[in-house]
Amino acid sequence: MKPFLDEDFLLQTNTAKKLYHDFAAKMPIIDYHNHLPPEQISSDKMFDNITQVWLSGDHYKWRAMRANGVNERFCTGDASDREKFDQWAATVPYTLRNPLYHWTHLELKRYFGIKEILSPETSARIWDECNEKLKSPEFSVRGMLTMMNVKVVCTTDDPLDKLDHHQKISADGFSIKVLPAFRPDKAMNADDLQGLNNYIDKLQEIENVSIADVSKYLEALKNRHNYFAANGCTISDHGMDRIYADDWTEEEVDVIFKKIRSSQPISVAESSKFKSAMLEHFALWDHEKGWVQQYHLGALRNNNSRKFKELGPDTGWDSIGEFTQAQTLSKFLSKLDNNDQLTRTILYNLNPSHNEVFAAMIGNFNDGSAAGKMQFGSGWWFLDQKDGMTKQLNALSNLGLLSRFVGMLTDSRSFMSFPRHEYFRRIVCNLFGSEVEAGELPNDVEWIGKIVQDISFNNAKSYFNF
Repeated sequence: MKPFLDEDFLLQTNTAKKLYHDFAAKMPIIDYHNHLPPEQISSDKMFDNITQVWLSGDHYKWRAMRANGVNERFCTGDASDREKFDQWAATVPYTLRNPLYHWTHLELKRYFGIKEILSPETSARIWDECNEKLKSPEFSVRGMLTMMNVKVVCTTDDPLDKLDHHQKISADGFSIKVLPAFRPDKAMNADDLQGLNNYIDKLQEIENVSIADVSKYLEALKNRHNYFAANGCTISDHGMDRIYADDWTEEEVDVIFKKIRSSQPISVAESSKFKSAMLEHFALWDHEKGWVQQYHLGALRNNNSRKFKELGPDTGWDSIGEFTQAQTLSKFLSKLDNNDQLTRTILYNLNPSHNEVFAAMIGNFNDGSAAGKMQFGSGWWFLDQKDGMTKQLNALSNLGLLSRFVGMLTDSRSFMSFPRHEYFRRIVCNLFGSEVEAGELPNDVEWIGKIVQDISFNNAKSYFNF
């Protein structure tokens, strides 16, 4: 019987072990999409205890705790940090076969050298040991990023953000690149008229302009796009249920915009048309600057309306949606491609039944201008676990070129999530290794090892021009 979480964790063949230990393990990390708070990197924050760095803001853990019968007070409420940690420790033994069980112990081992299983019996010892180590300078935010051999971090930032934290990090000469990513979801959310109007009001203040029509709105937003570019941004990101690709004219969109500004209700069709226009403008700006655009598609958000009203967004009430994706994706990408204005693009799918849809779609728009121009992004959110990653890798292998894949990202709010890159690399090595030993791939470890290193790091470095 293999021991739990040993050096050959997830590696089931000798070839897989060689691929991981000799090729993948040593590669640095490019984390090109996450939700890390840049202000904590800027200030090089030190954490008082393990709860602050590990549990705060982690809706993955909160969902598991709620499922285990833990009161909300110990998730997002006013319980002490020690009480919250103890409740998580009491939940962990019940997370067997959930990826949280693997992640929890991999993170404890990689950051703190702790090999014990977290449980009520070990909770006090692990709490004390982690907190003692967190006092050391190497456990500051920048120290933990350095510890994990991270080279580039791309945060997720609203167009209205000042980016002053990114500026300070750059001015400090920090060895790790910390770059912003342009995420304009709020700028096109016509389903929330009050929120969108408040957003436009803030944009007016920042840009010191009066925004009376959609052309002025687009001009002000493009100024923000330019500002992001001046601060090192080369990536945009969009989180939506699906792509919007309605036909529209500037006149139609201007009428809709003026209705929004006068707080008049707009129809579902008008909202969709407005989103379609905004999305296309953003894509054109990305192409002008040679940015990479990312689309995270398929989430059904804020399902529990009672809890959403009580606790707000991003607290664990979202799930996998069932949205039609292929037709609008095809129309949107084709319209951009027709005018040779389709920039490098990553499509992320949240519904596993659509894996082959996404993997096939990218092949329609790879035009030979760059290796892997169109990417089927890594399994994310509910799919960034062993089964979800494997299905995404297999779909991409069957319908595209896995060898040109830009690899893993954390998509996380936690500075302790970087072992997910290791988790992903072990899965990749196990896939290749198993097929070599089954005679399905040649026993060319040097070449396959190079492919593994490319997927782990080199492809992303080249793709994003880092």
